[in-house]
Amino acid sequence: MARPSWDEYFMELAQVVAKRSTCNRRKVGTVLVRDKRILTTGYNGSPSGLPHCTDVGCLVVDGHCVRAIHAEQNAIIQAALHGITLKGATCYVTSSPCVHCAKMLIAAGIERIVYMDEYTEQIGLEMARQAGVVMERFTPSSHS
Repeated sequence: MARPSWDEYFMELAQVVAKRSTCNRRKVGTVLVRDKRILTTGYNGSPSGLPHCTDVGCLVVDGHCVRAIHAEQNAIIQAALHGITLKGATCYVTSSPCVHCAKMLIAAGIERIVYMDEYTEQIGLEMARQAGVVMERFTPSSHS
């Protein structure tokens, strides 16, 4: 087995992080990295102290679960809680960011987003591109 590239390594970690997700509708994992070092991770789930979708079901409003915080948001929150700047970082995420997460990643100073699957709406991808964030769809063969 060949040694994974950095992109493969961090995306594999994002996939493992996604396994911690507590929303039944979508399992997403995020790893925020700078200079080949992990800054924070996040998965979609309820805020600390509140019930999880896996325990009480999803709270769906307008077709979206509003009980869970998105993986990218949780990773950004972890950075804020621990005083970690995200300026210049790369976001590895198992699903392309929604428009809200894209705006937060842009505002946090993320310079590159590597994503695996495309989210149902493409507004987040377009907004990140407009802000100059490098957007790359991950495929193992293209990141070897």
